[in-house]
Amino acid sequence: MKLVRYGPAGREKPGMIDAEGRLRDLSRKVKDIDGAALAPASLAALAKLDPARLPLVKGRPRLGPCVATPPKFVAIGLNFIDHAKETNSPIPEHPIVFFKAETSIVGPNDNIVLPQGSTQTDWEVELAIVIGRTARSVPLKDAMRYVAGYCVVNDVSEREFQLKHGASQWGKGKGCDTFGPVGPWMVTKDEIKDPQQLDMWLDVNGERRQRGNTRTMIFGVAALVADVSRYMTLLPGDLITTGTPPGVGLGMKPPQYLKAGDVVTLGIEGLGEQRQKVVAPRARRA
Repeated sequence: MKLVRYGPAGREKPGMIDAEGRLRDLSRKVKDIDGAALAPASLAALAKLDPARLPLVKGRPRLGPCVATPPKFVAIGLNFIDHAKETNSPIPEHPIVFFKAETSIVGPNDNIVLPQGSTQTDWEVELAIVIGRTARSVPLKDAMRYVAGYCVVNDVSEREFQLKHGASQWGKGKGCDTFGPVGPWMVTKDEIKDPQQLDMWLDVNGERRQRGNTRTMIFGVAALVADVSRYMTLLPGDLITTGTPPGVGLGMKPPQYLKAGDVVTLGIEGLGEQRQKVVAPRARRA
């Protein structure tokens, strides 16, 4: 299944994408695409629905984040061998974990708003894991049982904030408003044969910047679920975004960063595409 949320920001409704790519309304079946809807029993019930019997949504409504209010937005740093090399970073021995703020989360096609004082805002196409059941100290062999599905994330990053203002903590550069586009939809894990064999790409203004495949992840999906659940309880609806392949602006020679007016498009095989326009900082309120 492809589960989606659509409508104005803050008032999204749950939906499903049918076999013909049309949007169907799920609001009579579930309240939202949240932790309760992502539990195994709920997903099994949704899988039995005939999409043709669900109301067809007319027009082209805005798509919101495909998961509602994740309890945690966990992120993994330097998790692709080729990306670690392009940034001259050592290969991690254990997953590097940081968090993106809930207020960074926006829809897949919403604007990226540059923060005040930003000069080094960067792009990162990433595969995100959506958790479907409570996970504590999960053994590696059982880890995939806790995965509900996957989606695309753009882990937008302000490099100066991240590397110079953060005292080794990355939250300042990763948690800015609009720095976490999520979606367009969550694809349930039964539709993805092997999450470690997915092509990934990202363009800026139509020029290819990132091209990679999840096969070069240092720590795969199962390993990440097992590792993170050792240190914190994972809850249904949590997101774990798993790192980016090479081609980020920081790794270019010379480095190149986003500016107002740029358009970023990105996608992952089987998981859909995103498109964001970069806009100038919001005016400060008096």
